[in-house]
Amino acid sequence: MADFAQSSVDLEADALKDNYLIFSIGSESYGIEVRHVTEIVGIQHITTVPELPMYIKGLINLRGSVIPVMDVRLRFGKEPKEYTDRTCIIVVNVKSMSFGLIVDAVSEVLSIPEEDIVDPPMSEMNNGFVKGIGKVNNGVKLLIDCKKMLAADEILSA
Repeated sequence: MADFAQSSVDLEADALKDNYLIFSIGSESYGIEVRHVTEIVGIQHITTVPELPMYIKGLINLRGSVIPVMDVRLRFGKEPKEYTDRTCIIVVNVKSMSFGLIVDAVSEVLSIPEEDIVDPPMSEMNNGFVKGIGKVNNGVKLLIDCKKMLAADEILSA
């Protein structure tokens, strides 16, 4: 019986492999692994918490769970922008902790095979958050490492 349970977990992991949720910040497209995404919700009331970095907007109450939220636009060093009806929160689970990522818009789930992903160039362009560059049609998607983005300031170390 344990073998069956393990093989079903492996099948689920295989089904999620190479799948990325594509979101935008301004005119740039980014992707995060679908396996980290638990849900996508609209912008809602955020309770601010004093003395946190500016990109940590505060906390939301999502069906009884208190979840910290980060504005990805600010995390990436971009200018703040007023939230619109397209702005949403991608709830991710990394290291058994849920976290909300505020993005300008979510567009689609794409399958990007490993052979179409290249390492980021070694330059100041790579801030450590970009784990790869997905080649999609005639464009690219910057693939984000959720663990590094959340752990960079030891957000997840608590």
